[in-house]
Amino acid sequence: MSAAGTARETPAEVVARLRAAFRTGRTRDLSWRTDQLTRLRALLTERGDALAEALHADLGKSRKEAYRTEIDFTVREIDHTLERLAGWLEPEPAPVPAVLAGATAHTVQDPLGVVLVIAPWNYPVQLLLAPVAGALAAGNTVVAKPSELAPATSAALARLLPEYLDGDTLTVVEGGVPETTALLAERFDHIFYTGNGTVGRIVMAAAAKHLTPVTLELGGKSPAFVDRDTDLKTVAARLVSGKFLNTGQTCVAPDYVLTDPETAPALTDALAAAVEEQFGTDASQSPEYGRIVNERHFDRLVGLLDSGRTVTGGAHDRDTKYIAPTVLADVAPDSPVMQEEIFGPVLPVLTVDGLDEAIGFINDRDKPLALYAFTESPGVRERLLAETSSGGVGMGLPLAHLTVSDLPFGGVGESGMGNYHGRYSLETFSHRKAVLDTPLG
Repeated sequence: MSAAGTARETPAEVVARLRAAFRTGRTRDLSWRTDQLTRLRALLTERGDALAEALHADLGKSRKEAYRTEIDFTVREIDHTLERLAGWLEPEPAPVPAVLAGATAHTVQDPLGVVLVIAPWNYPVQLLLAPVAGALAAGNTVVAKPSELAPATSAALARLLPEYLDGDTLTVVEGGVPETTALLAERFDHIFYTGNGTVGRIVMAAAAKHLTPVTLELGGKSPAFVDRDTDLKTVAARLVSGKFLNTGQTCVAPDYVLTDPETAPALTDALAAAVEEQFGTDASQSPEYGRIVNERHFDRLVGLLDSGRTVTGGAHDRDTKYIAPTVLADVAPDSPVMQEEIFGPVLPVLTVDGLDEAIGFINDRDKPLALYAFTESPGVRERLLAETSSGGVGMGLPLAHLTVSDLPFGGVGESGMGNYHGRYSLETFSHRKAVLDTPLG
């Protein structure tokens, strides 16, 4: 356990200290909030290279990818918040009925108190610090729990955060299941968890004992529908970029592709060409292609490689945790690769007779975190939006909706509950308090 300015503390002591700091009222001040966000920004800009080195050690991420998807991403989120926070915190007036003539009503954003943020290993900087930024912007104190499965990044964050931020209002707790379990036994005012549904259920059960609200950012099998008569070279390039970023270890990566039988052969050829164009003939030699996080996930992914005909890829090396960018064709709906979220560099292509069957296929499964569509038809877009349910939708470009700070990011059903980014982070980590002021005279 790491705590700024303290000896080793129990979870109960950490929470009590942070709650005492919250009760002083200093975190409510706009100046405190902006100061903490500015300090967090400085950590990212001044110590970004140390974080990039840790990300390379844990996941084989290139410096370019580390900055683009984690460090700079979080800086932009902080800048967006800093620019608008004062306006977001302005009381919002509400009309009152005639029977209360003379009274005024408004709402204010009230900080919740002590917030727990539990981050995953796949984007261990962004997915810890972006929620932390939202919690600080809302005026809370924070326990930040980085993922033990990205140990170099966890250690770097535990070392750097106390150097930059107010140690009485933010504490980093490192560790694995025992430490997380001990934390979850404490009473928090909000728990923000990013990860898988299995652990999400454990988090929610623990929170229920204290009636603590939760945000669950989970995942699922995010489909991509490719309509006939699209520019397959462009489609393939964008699918490959989205799917194989971070070696496929992205919660909103396209998990599988649906297209019609006539389009599928040309699409799979285009995907193979796009893989070679982006990563070369041997992706293991590409400086922009990472590695699987650990042997357990490597073994799981290798077990999925026989789920269809290999169009490209399939090579793997356990010693270096390398799996080539792989595209599978002739994949059956009941094959192993379709039974779970892939979370790795394997892209299955399935065929459906048309849009009706594609919509039915998607709706027969758990609601995904994202749905992607490549089509020139306004009617197809409208039907996919109206007749399917997902956390978010990307038309023509995977993953990009995450970069729009004015859009909420979150899941629905099995893919999660609650959302964040931009103003939605403030809403998540605040209580919108109703105020009615009625004159006595």
